[in-house]
Amino acid sequence: MADLSKIHIAVLVTEGYERAELVEPVDALRGAGAVVDIISDQRGPVRGFVHHDPADSVEATMTFDEVQPERYHALLLPGGAFNADTIRVIPHAQRIVKAFDDAQKPMAVICHAPWLLIDSDAVAGRTLTSWPSIKTDLRNAGANWVDREVVVDDNLVTSRKPDDIPSFNRAFMQLIEESKTQPAQAART
Repeated sequence: MADLSKIHIAVLVTEGYERAELVEPVDALRGAGAVVDIISDQRGPVRGFVHHDPADSVEATMTFDEVQPERYHALLLPGGAFNADTIRVIPHAQRIVKAFDDAQKPMAVICHAPWLLIDSDAVAGRTLTSWPSIKTDLRNAGANWVDREVVVDDNLVTSRKPDDIPSFNRAFMQLIEESKTQPAQAART
């Protein structure tokens, strides 16, 4: 198991995130010792969904405009169509994603969440996967979309759906481990 003690992970969500795509990766990260912050458009409870049905909530302890990306080692973007469609147009969320990508910090993005990557100009020339219904959006933004359980492209880990979460978690934790031992990479231009 990875040792992620002292690693700080930012998780960006809005109402309507897919519950399994937040809870399972966060549990795995915390189980490996990482400090995980849930960040949203406002502090307080943020309701998750199981597909289109409301589920339980998580507590956001920070807002997008309060985030200092340089204080985090990695970023997790859970999916969920409602969440992904809302968060993709929030300028502060776009700023955070751009900062992580420019700094080549590990980012794990699942299901519909790559919509935020599109609106943050972080997909052109990248190979990734997602929920199939957004593959055309990704291709139109310049990405090479593939239908695989997990795809790693530089600092980016992507997966398609909740069934992929075990592989998604392993790839993300491995990428974080590798980023701890590699020299700083040149910023993406």
